[in-house]
Amino acid sequence: MSQTAPTVGSSTYERIKHDIIFGELAPGVKLKLDGLRDRYAASVSTLRETLNRLASEGFVQAAEQRGFFVRPVSATDLTEIAELRILLECSALETSIACGDADWEGNLVAAHHKLHLIEQKMLDGDKSQKELWKRYDWEFHQALIQACNSENLLTLHGTIFDKYLRYQMLVLTHRGAPAIEEHKSMFDAALARDVATAKRVLEGHIRSGLKHTLSAMKDLPS
Repeated sequence: MSQTAPTVGSSTYERIKHDIIFGELAPGVKLKLDGLRDRYAASVSTLRETLNRLASEGFVQAAEQRGFFVRPVSATDLTEIAELRILLECSALETSIACGDADWEGNLVAAHHKLHLIEQKMLDGDKSQKELWKRYDWEFHQALIQACNSENLLTLHGTIFDKYLRYQMLVLTHRGAPAIEEHKSMFDAALARDVATAKRVLEGHIRSGLKHTLSAMKDLPS
């Protein structure tokens, strides 16, 4: 993360994107500039710039003559996002395992430790820190692929991961022990430099998450 002070524009962008991903701004809702101005204490020009940026990334829809809307959700869209995540993350994982050094291993150990602790709390019934859980989940997956030596790939993966996360937060339920075991298997395979196993477990992990989320989406009100 950058250590420089955020500008008003970047701060507004991060806040609106966060609220879209975590469901504070619901799928399909119209993003009225007057309401956003009051909510985010930002100028109309900053908001327009922010919403156009989010539209280019696929989190917002810009409808001609109708304004801006939070991008709707659908099973088809989620499935496409999951397939893209598999493509990008498995490729990055393969290179990362091949190139990762001692610092990469240390960061991966720390990331898995934090994730494992909060997953165990959730398994024991403590669901009070869902956002922190997903942050640690993101940090673990990021640590796995961090040594891929491609900023472009990491940036693309980050956007796809955020889109995938929005669906998970919409119907948020924890898969429990199977997900914990998958994370541990990926972690062990990565440290053992077992590329084939790590990629196989990662793909299965994403596909199981997709199936779980699609099933939960059926219970959403239409």
